[in-house]
Amino acid sequence: MQLVVARIGRAHGIKGEVTVEVRTDEPELRLAPGAVLATDPASAGPLTIETGRVHSGRLLLRFEGVADRTAAEALRNTLLIADVDPDELPEEEDEYYDHQLIDLDVVTKDGVEVGRITEISHLPSQDLFIVEREDGSEVMIPFVQEIVTEIDLEEQRAVIDPPPGLIDDQAEVASGRDEA
Repeated sequence: MQLVVARIGRAHGIKGEVTVEVRTDEPELRLAPGAVLATDPASAGPLTIETGRVHSGRLLLRFEGVADRTAAEALRNTLLIADVDPDELPEEEDEYYDHQLIDLDVVTKDGVEVGRITEISHLPSQDLFIVEREDGSEVMIPFVQEIVTEIDLEEQRAVIDPPPGLIDDQAEVASGRDEA
């Protein structure tokens, strides 16, 4: 099975290094020197990591055969994809790979069916479940413990406790103004 583990950002310096947006909780395992990664688009790879280092809080990688800024810049926005054993599970108990969450049924804590997870959107601040409802519409649900209270892989469902307005139009409007 293939998992997206990073997205290449801009070139850094003149010796072929690139910044990467890490999309794995195990960068030391997936993005280590010597790792061979498939790419999207496929024409950019496969890429073998030559070196990696952290600079000002960002991971910088250099790939074999990418020796200058021009070659590094040509890789911008390329996705790095690792081959992973489908039976492998994340190290932490409350961590999940995207493929484990896709197609889970989403229900509220009261048992009301919301829909099915069709995509996981990885944003800088948090991850979002993209949930397709029965009528074909979509709703975005933040993947945070306060809202997603349970992931049950055996039952193939995610239980949520949504605040008012997240999955319906019953939002509560709070205002500091007097109604007078």
